[in-house]
Amino acid sequence: MTTNTKTLIYVLLCVLLWAMVPIVSKLGQEGLDNHQFLFWSSITSLLLFFGIGFYQNKFKRLNDISTVNYLKAIILGFLGTYFYYILLYYGYANAPGMEVLIVQYTWPILVVLLSLIILKERLSLAKATSVLLGFLGVFIVLTKGNFQQLAFENLAIDMIVFFGAFIFALFSVLSKKIVMDDISMLTIYFLTASLASFLSMLLFSEFKLPQVNTMIPILLNGLFVNGISYIFWVKALKLGDASFIAPFLFLTPVLSSVFLILFFDEPFYLAYLIGMSCVILGGLLNAQKDKKRR
Repeated sequence: MTTNTKTLIYVLLCVLLWAMVPIVSKLGQEGLDNHQFLFWSSITSLLLFFGIGFYQNKFKRLNDISTVNYLKAIILGFLGTYFYYILLYYGYANAPGMEVLIVQYTWPILVVLLSLIILKERLSLAKATSVLLGFLGVFIVLTKGNFQQLAFENLAIDMIVFFGAFIFALFSVLSKKIVMDDISMLTIYFLTASLASFLSMLLFSEFKLPQVNTMIPILLNGLFVNGISYIFWVKALKLGDASFIAPFLFLTPVLSSVFLILFFDEPFYLAYLIGMSCVILGGLLNAQKDKKRR
C-alpha cells in the first residue's frame, strides 16, 4: 500500500466521522449550551487519549519531549480544539447555518494556501482545480442550487467564522511540524481544550451536568467525532501533503447533508447530486494526477 493510499484512507475515515457533527451537535445541545457541550466533549476526548496513552505506555517518554514542543502543543491545542469551536459555535448561534457552513468550509482552501507558505509545498494545476471543484460542490449543496438566497448580510459574524476557519487551517498545517508521538500530542491538545472550555463555561455560562438524553451524543462526539477522528487527521497530515489532502475534505458537508436526509427525513434536492458530483470529480482528479506524478 502506497503512502498516498494510506493518507487517503485516513482522510476518508476522518471525513466520515466529521460528517456526523450536525447530528451529534443537534442532539447533544438539547439542554446544554455550546460552552457546556464543548467542555463535556473535550473531557471525553481527553479521557480517551489518556487511556490509549496509558495502555500503550506512551507517557513514559514525556520527559524526552522538549519544552518548546510542549509549548507548541499547548498553543495548537488551544487554537484547534478550543478556540476554533468557540468561534464556530458563535457563528451558528448568530447567523444563518447555511451562510456559516459555506464560510467555514473555506478552511480546506486555506490549508492549501498555508501549506504553500509554511511547508513550501508545490501547487499543481490539478490540485488547484480539484480544490475549486470541491468548494463549488459544497456551495451548490448548501445553497440547494438557489444562489440568490445567499446574501451574506452578517459580515461581522462571517469574518469571525472565517477567522475560525483560518485558525483550524493553521492548526492543521503546524501540527505537521511538531516532533512528538500522536497520542501524547493529542492528549496535550485535549487537556488544553478541557481546561480552556472549563474556564469558558464558568465565565460565559454555568457548570451543568448533562442529562441522560445528551450522554450518548456527548460520548459519540468526544470518542469518535472529535476524538478518534483527530488520530486519523494527524496521521494523514504527517503522511501526505496538505495540498493533496484538502480537496477530499469537501466531502464532509456533502456527506453531512446525506446523514441529515437519512436521520432527520430532510428533503433531497437535485442540487445535492450535482454538488456531490463536483466534489467527487475534484477528489478523483487530485488522486489521479498525483498517481501519474509518482
